[in-house]
Amino acid sequence: MAKKEKQTAYPKEFLEHLQSITATRARVVIDHILKYGFITTDDLQDKEKFGHSYTQGPRAARDVREAGIPLETYRVKSERTGRWIAAYKFGDLTQIQTGRIAGRIQFSKHFKHQLYEACSGRCKICNGQFEERYLQVDHRVPYEVAGDTLDRSPEHFMLLCGSCNRAKSWSCEHCENWQRLKQPKDCLQCYWGTPDNYNHIAMEQVRRLDLQWSGDEIKYYDAIKLIAQQQNIELPKFIKQVLAKRANRK
Repeated sequence: MAKKEKQTAYPKEFLEHLQSITATRARVVIDHILKYGFITTDDLQDKEKFGHSYTQGPRAARDVREAGIPLETYRVKSERTGRWIAAYKFGDLTQIQTGRIAGRIQFSKHFKHQLYEACSGRCKICNGQFEERYLQVDHRVPYEVAGDTLDRSPEHFMLLCGSCNRAKSWSCEHCENWQRLKQPKDCLQCYWGTPDNYNHIAMEQVRRLDLQWSGDEIKYYDAIKLIAQQQNIELPKFIKQVLAKRANRK
């Protein structure tokens, strides 16, 4: 069944701010809501409608929220599959935030350098050593969960390499706390929020250890890998066995 256009009168200032947002994914969401009143994940995946299939609905919605536009998430039944899916519409317009540049709050070079010095130039997830320009400022509690309710203190942020930041984004977007609960304290007890002191990963009882070998350490990695191959054991499983044996000796 085709959607009917929904005409809604929005404040002039709100419409002017919407026009200033040019990011492609955010514009798709904004224009569709302006026309129909809402957008669903089915809509976003309709390649014929937009010329591209946006399979990550939460990420498209996040682009809009990070541009300062409040969105409300709710559930509707898919006309295509009959399953419950996410839908988005504009939220409380009094919560609009116009002090943003290119969709994200900008961090000063001094602020980033503070974080860089605090972590000795290492990604907080994989512990890899990087030049400052290759690390990205990350909210310990995703903006999707807490918005800007947490102050700009350095303890609420950390530096991640691009690879770990993408891995965190994927995990968070599929987490119940991101999608429904919206509890910042749960994020701070998660591996992705506090990797050195956590009790769950995306609300699941899982433990994770990211290791990276560099410089002179590479020879040890190569030796471990060779032993694992000789014993016909996958490398992660072999390392777990070695660690378990060591722990059992205690």
